[in-house]
Parts: sequence; structure tokens; C-alpha cells
Amino acid sequence: MTAEPPPNTPPKPTWDPREPSRQYPWLRPTIRIRLTLLYAGMFLIAGMVLLTIIYLLAARALHEGSALPFRILDASAQLTSDSCPGLSGTMPSEVFMERLAQCTDAKRAVALDQLLRSSLLALLGLAVAAFAFGYVMAGRVLSPLGRITRTARQVASSDLHKRIELEGPDDELKELSDTFDEMLDRLDRAFAAQQRFVANASHELRTPLAINRTLLEVQLADPEASSEVQQLGKTLLATNERSEQLVEGLLLLARSENEIVDRKPVDLAEVASQAVEQVRSEAQNKGVELRGVRQPAYVQGSGVLLERVAQNLTQNAVRYNLAEGGWVAVSTQAHEGCAVMVVENTGPIVPAYEVDNLFEPFRRLRTERTGSDRGVGLGLSIVRSVARAHGGTVSADPREDGGLVVRVVVPV
Repeated sequence: MTAEPPPNTPPKPTWDPREPSRQYPWLRPTIRIRLTLLYAGMFLIAGMVLLTIIYLLAARALHEGSALPFRILDASAQLTSDSCPGLSGTMPSEVFMERLAQCTDAKRAVALDQLLRSSLLALLGLAVAAFAFGYVMAGRVLSPLGRITRTARQVASSDLHKRIELEGPDDELKELSDTFDEMLDRLDRAFAAQQRFVANASHELRTPLAINRTLLEVQLADPEASSEVQQLGKTLLATNERSEQLVEGLLLLARSENEIVDRKPVDLAEVASQAVEQVRSEAQNKGVELRGVRQPAYVQGSGVLLERVAQNLTQNAVRYNLAEGGWVAVSTQAHEGCAVMVVENTGPIVPAYEVDNLFEPFRRLRTERTGSDRGVGLGLSIVRSVARAHGGTVSADPREDGGLVVRVVVPV
């Protein structure tokens, strides 16, 4: 009985160094925000100190100027406002002078309150203007850092050819930019030299390996060869074939480390279907069922490299599976802005702490170096390199019942 394919699930979020996701960007304590708060805070503190000084000086001046240089002995006052109601009618001079002092104090208090309120409102308006001005000026000052950050993100996505080339005054930011460019030059030369060495060495090894294979096939075709020679020839031919696979894997790994320049439309569903057909006979021999729903998912990239990604993942899923009752599900989906290929399989239980080691060259589960005859140990390394060359990501998660779920996300 054929099992139902697993339901399609959206890909798990993976970290993209080019565009880090931030749910609330305005709440981040960025340098620009901190500088803005620093500028505006200093302005606000200075304004409050200045306002206090002005208030004290005004209060002192009003207090010293409120003393009357005369004394009224007997007078009749008529009020022109309602601010001093106690000065109406005829009264003794002592009472009149006392009430006049009270009225003067009240007038002085009202004047100081109005001065304080007006000054606070002006300070509040200037503080808002200081915040806005400080934010704009901090952005202009820190704009070179934003350019350095964007370049660093592009470099993090395996594009070592990017340079900052910052123009402007010879200040600390210009010095930081030039130092960063020099570091990128050295890294670019080092990676280019490493890739050239791997490519040249692998290319030079192909010729003697091809000669060895030809000689072994000629010897095996000899009908007069003894059984011992035949067995030895088959063993050497298998070893030679393994070496050829290793060389081809190194060549592909060196080529996939570079960013893809010549991009063409590629359907991940078609690529995955071809990979499934290539491993179908091997899966039938091992009793592994192939399943999965492959929906059209078009991306811009290299069809040859993406086909190798699907082939490596499918071959690994078939080879590292259960002895009986195993299955491999290869699915493709199209999402907003990206296409996803998911390869899920049964197999031995994989500890979560060992998943990252599987993507290292010549590494396998619970072994430091490859030592079996199921591959050369470059499959997942090539998958990761090809995904990075296309600007995508690859992630692997262990299944509770054993096996892995590998997701390859490629931007459209």
C-alpha cells in the first residue's frame, strides 16, 4: 500500500546575512538613536539650567525693584482693575501700604508664573526641534557606517568583489573604510588562489585517473586473465572510480563557491524530478520508496548546479536510510520571493549537535572522515556552496523518528 505524501509545510525561517529580519526596527538602540538622545538630552539640560538662571535673576530683579521709594500718609484710591480689590475706599496709610505690598507681591508672582510657563513652552518646542535636528545630523554623520554595513552584508553572501570606496574627508570613518577594503582585497586574493589551486589540482588529476581506468578496463577485457587478476582489476577500478568522483566533486565545489553570473530560468520541480528518476533504480534495490509533491517553482540560476543539489540530496537520502520500510520525499514549492525544495527521509537518528558537521567536506555522521563506499563526503558541502552562490540558504533538521529534513531556499 502506497503511503500518502506528507503535507506541504512552509519552510522554516533561516538567517539571511544580507537582510536580517527585525520586527521592530524603531525600538533598536542604534547609534543614531543614541546620538540623537545624547544631543537632545544635552540641549534639554542646558536649556533647563539656563531657564532656572533666568527665572532666579528675574525674581531677584522684581523683588529688589518692588520696594516703593515713598510712603502715603492719607489717600483715597480708585481701582482700575480687579487684581487688587483691597485698595478701594479710604483707609489709614499703614493699611494702605500693607495692602499695596500684598498687591505688588501678587503681581510679581503672576509675572514670574507667566515667564515660567512661556519659557517651558519655548523650551519644549526647542527640544522637539533639537531631537529632529539631532536625528538628521546623526544620520548624515553615520551614513558612511551604513554604507560599510551594506557592503559587509554583500560580502557575507559570498560576494568578495564588493568594495566600499568611501569618498570624503580623511577622518576616522574613511580610515575604517580603507582598512576594510584592504582586508577584502586580501580575502579575495586568498579565496581566488585557493579555488585556482583546487581547480588546477583536480584538473591535473583527471588525466592520470582516466589513463588508469582505461588500462584497467583493457586488462579486464582480456579473456586470458586469471580470476585473481580479474578480482584485483575490479577492486582497482572501483577505487579509481571513487577517486574520479572525488576529483569531480572538488571541481564542482571550487566552481560553486563563486556567485552565479549567467542566470537562466530554472524550474526546481523539473530539477527535482530528474534527480528522483536518476536514483530510482538504486532506491528500488534498497527497498526505499520515493514520494513527494513537486509543484512548479521557478528561480534564476544555473540549471546544472541546481540539478546537482537535488541529485546530491536525493542520493544521500536514499543511501543513508533504513534497511527496510524506508522512504524519501522530495517536494518543491513556490513562496513569495523564493522557491523551496524539501528532501525528507527516514534513517538513523541524527543528534541535533551533529547536523552542522554534515555540511563540512569529508564529514559524515559520527565519523571524523569518510571511510565508507557510499560517497566521497562532498555532497552536502556542494549543496551549501551552490545555495550560497545563488544567494539562498540551506538548513537541516533531524526527524524525531530518524532521518533528516533538508530545506533549500533559493530567491526568485
